[in-house]
Amino acid sequence: MDNILFLLSFVMLFLGGEFLVKSSVAIALKMRISTLVVGMTVVSFATSAPELFVSIKSALDGITDITFGNVIGSNIANITLVLGLTAMVFQIKITKQTYLLNYPVMLFTSVLFGTILFFTNEISQFTGFIFVSLLVGFVFTLIIKSRKENIQLSEDEKKEYQNSVKTPFYVSALYMIAGVLLLAFGSEFLVNGVGKIAESFNVSERVISVSLVALGTSIPELATSLVAAFRKESNLAIGNLIGSNIFNVLAVLGITSIITPIQLTNSAIINDYLWMMTSILLLGVFIYILSKKILNRIEGAFMFLFYIAFMCFLLVNCI
Repeated sequence: MDNILFLLSFVMLFLGGEFLVKSSVAIALKMRISTLVVGMTVVSFATSAPELFVSIKSALDGITDITFGNVIGSNIANITLVLGLTAMVFQIKITKQTYLLNYPVMLFTSVLFGTILFFTNEISQFTGFIFVSLLVGFVFTLIIKSRKENIQLSEDEKKEYQNSVKTPFYVSALYMIAGVLLLAFGSEFLVNGVGKIAESFNVSERVISVSLVALGTSIPELATSLVAAFRKESNLAIGNLIGSNIFNVLAVLGITSIITPIQLTNSAIINDYLWMMTSILLLGVFIYILSKKILNRIEGAFMFLFYIAFMCFLLVNCI
């Protein structure tokens, strides 16, 4: 039965990504909000839900290696594995908003997370409130900025808009709910499956969380971004991933630490954090210095190889 659920989880995650993209684009166009903002908010929060559930459960159980490892590993997977594979399928254009606002916010939140962790060895309840407050401010900034700038729709969005207005709002809402449920249950089945496999090899909880658990909880981002890329919604693809990384730090760690403070008990987590920061800086080099405002297939392949190198690093340290 477990094996059947494990295989079924991949189908559920792909369908969940399809439903979430379809519904979020329709709702965005009905409200005249850009798909980038929806990807940065609604879709990012939905695809970060597995990380949130896993982090809260592990923190309450006192297994903070999984809490930190899940967030850090997921952020690495989002940037290098998911974005890398997506860019290898289709070139991803970097919008002005991503270039000037979204990436800098992701970099800032990641540096803030590492600084607090390094000096305090915990994410306290007070820090959690700060994280959540920053997230609320960021989301409101995105929405206000989008409503001011999104005066006219592009030609592709006009065509999509014509189709979306014919679909009742409640139908789009049902698609979104179905997508979230499929992603949530699919991720749970996948995490349970890979967890049992990992335990049989007697691997540490940190390594399991940074690699297999993080990979499992990043599958929704992979499914959503690939579906968005195939649907030519590159704004949604890049917005989903950067937004998910921001949500992982500010929402997942923020909400979890408000419920219960998260203590750093394993110094090896710092090494994983440095890998995460390197992946974010690598993306910055591609966006701002090399190809500038576009991610091509070569750069996507390079990021994917970075993820493979990280997995090899974990494997070597397990031996």
